[in-house]
Amino acid sequence: MQSSINPANGALLAQLPLHDDAEVDRSLTAASAAQKSWRKVPVADRCNLLSTMAQVLRANKTDYARLITLEIGKPITESLAEIEKCAVTCDFYAAKAPEFLADEIIPSNASQSGVCFDPLGVVLAIMPWNYPFWQFFRFAAPALAAGNGAILKHAANVPQCAVAIEQAMVQAGCPEGLMRSLLIGSGKVAGMIADDRIAAVTLTGSTQVGQIVAAQAGQALKKQVLELGGSDPFIVLADADIPAAAAMAVKSRYINVGQSCVNAKRFIVEDSVYDAFTAAFIAGVKALKIGDPMDPETQIGPMARANLRDELHDQVVRSINDGAVCALGGAPLDREGSWYAPTVLTDVTPDHTSFREELFGPVASIIRARDADHAVALANQTEFGLGASVWTQDMGAARALMRQIDAGAVFINGMVASDARLPFGGIKKSGYGRELGEYGIREFTNMKTFWIGPAQ
Repeated sequence: MQSSINPANGALLAQLPLHDDAEVDRSLTAASAAQKSWRKVPVADRCNLLSTMAQVLRANKTDYARLITLEIGKPITESLAEIEKCAVTCDFYAAKAPEFLADEIIPSNASQSGVCFDPLGVVLAIMPWNYPFWQFFRFAAPALAAGNGAILKHAANVPQCAVAIEQAMVQAGCPEGLMRSLLIGSGKVAGMIADDRIAAVTLTGSTQVGQIVAAQAGQALKKQVLELGGSDPFIVLADADIPAAAAMAVKSRYINVGQSCVNAKRFIVEDSVYDAFTAAFIAGVKALKIGDPMDPETQIGPMARANLRDELHDQVVRSINDGAVCALGGAPLDREGSWYAPTVLTDVTPDHTSFREELFGPVASIIRARDADHAVALANQTEFGLGASVWTQDMGAARALMRQIDAGAVFINGMVASDARLPFGGIKKSGYGRELGEYGIREFTNMKTFWIGPAQ
């Protein structure tokens, strides 16, 4: 059984039975057959499914958002925004997929030559709990438009979301069998990756799980896209607009209760504005409203699971023992469920746990930098490379620094976020491959060269 537990109070919401080996086998066979037909459907007609999917998401937005909040504790306003983002992404690919997948003509000595984009087959999507709808549709909208099928293996703590996603796809008119959500344990994943009916794998999750899945997919010689952990730097230079930077820093750290790979986690601040930024940041954190995640006014709800809260607290304790100063919070909240106080650690250095490790929860680390060059060096002093943010009023300097930062995305005077129009992904131990944009839709295609000589 997979249990759905409300992290706000620890109550059991539902228990769903796991799919057995026979059902997994039937699902893979059905997906493989459905995809062989789906790939023959013209791209424009495939896009009609995405347009309808956007309508279904918006029509059921309140119910889907409520389900997200019940299962992971995300504030309801953020859950509503998550569903809308899924719909926007479906609309985007419905409009742009024909352009992105059109043959590219490349001049050569042939009568005609170039590249066409054929689907790979059925893709296994191993998805996390923190954005249970978005993580799936971020992959599925472009993958389905490209002619692929999808098998979803969702996180064990969001089984109701997993089922709701499949039901939404059926409601939108997805061909029977083309997409299936399987409730299975992690022990079944290796066998599915090795199965010939699975053509490729996409994973969003921890670096540790990514290493396991990469090894399994590599052994099977199957394409992978991995979006893994992050310890994103948020660099504040001396000439930055400090009130604006601090306000966005609070949002960037504490959105989704700090449980996102692209949350800003390490706030690297130039020495001359360190005190001013820290004061403004702490004031912003103190103003956050903690409460019932179903209340539209709530900004901080519970963490998704008790074990995640406990792991985070251990990291905070070790950081303080390392020498970091706890300026705010630093402990679980005295409530039923999985609550943790919004926490700010100051005077953090590269020797501290909160600098070296990813802290997946509502804890911010503020680090002092001597100057801009030192800030970039600190930003790069990590095994991760997902996103980064730089705050300055000197656009020339910002562009120069942008090229020096090891990350898949750098945002200047803005919060790192995914956008359907732009490619998204990381480097180093944050993974490889790209989702979204024109690059993302091509990840699960065979970029096939064609060369046509003169008729004989």
